[in-house]
Amino acid sequence: MSDPEPCRMKHTEDPEEQRDQMEESEESEELREVEEESEELSEVEEEHVKPVEKPLSRSKTKNKFSKKRKYKKSTPCSQCGKSFTTKQSLERHMRIHTGEKPYPCNQCGKGFTTKQCLEHHMRIHTGEKPYPCNQCGNSFKQLSSLKRHMKIHTGEMPFTCHQCGNSFSQSSSLKRHMMIHTGVKPFPCDQCGKTFISGSNLKSHLAVHTKEKPHSCSVCGKSFSLRQSLQIHQKMHTGVREYMCLECEKTFDTGKDLKRHQRIHTGEKPYRCFHCDMSFSFSSSLKRHERIHTGEKPYKCSHCDKRFSVSSNLKTHERIHRREKPYKCSHCDKRFSLSSSLKTHERIHTGEKPYKCSHCDKRFSQSANLKKHERIHSRKKP
Repeated sequence: MSDPEPCRMKHTEDPEEQRDQMEESEESEELREVEEESEELSEVEEEHVKPVEKPLSRSKTKNKFSKKRKYKKSTPCSQCGKSFTTKQSLERHMRIHTGEKPYPCNQCGKGFTTKQCLEHHMRIHTGEKPYPCNQCGNSFKQLSSLKRHMKIHTGEMPFTCHQCGNSFSQSSSLKRHMMIHTGVKPFPCDQCGKTFISGSNLKSHLAVHTKEKPHSCSVCGKSFSLRQSLQIHQKMHTGVREYMCLECEKTFDTGKDLKRHQRIHTGEKPYRCFHCDMSFSFSSSLKRHERIHTGEKPYKCSHCDKRFSVSSNLKTHERIHRREKPYKCSHCDKRFSLSSSLKTHERIHTGEKPYKCSHCDKRFSQSANLKKHERIHSRKKP
């Protein structure tokens, strides 16, 4: 029987409660990692500390290992069935089910189920990173994080997507990636109904509702709900853009932005429409496209009842009500609300006629005029 699913959250009206549930799931994951690390360390200690014993005969050795195998995983959890090698391990595990957190942090008051989890947490306050990478010098708070990081250097990517062939260094990354193909977003926001692929994405989103912005820029004073958002913002002041595309040398603030950009060069289109065969490089493009099939128009004009499927179309439309005309003709003083209207107008000055009749040599500055003209050839009446 597998572990209880720590990621699944019941619906609640309170974003604080949602956040607590996510923190509990994260802590149970951390507890598992701590248990794995403890087992690894104890194995190492056994190897170094164990006194020299006389070599056993083959039959005695066999009996010893069979006893060890019987003893291992002999204590089962009454709640989920998972087995443990020691009573202490079971007691630690049971705190996931009971919610007991006997180890509080003296810095922020947060409680933890084990002393090791508290020690791991304390590194956030102390900044301690005791696990250095011998390849690049980066350091990590947890041994499990270092192990994951090492796969970057080894190039090991054992987890492959059977849909598109993309490979990943972690099974969790493959699971998240598979949601792109299935469209599953199991983490819903109880405030607005928006759904997310991961609990961390939902956690970030909840700050929109709570209006919390605890991270402030020391240069301009702008505040952010996420530390990552602040770090990205600060690069505007420093001018540092450390991620560069090797194809076109364009630079980016984050690795995520670079990865998205690289799909332009690779032609990768992982986001497939379930209504037709079209695929897209970006999830936002798929979302916009799917509104063609669903007829959804979520963007409503605040001045009239007109609705739009794309927010940029709404912005353009609202200029009509505000009488905004930001596009000025470079040949005369005429102004326009739309860049397309300016383009069409400027053809009067340039004499450009890009629309040619397929039946004769006549050309037109506007596609609408070409359509009218072609009716003469096809003998169609308007």
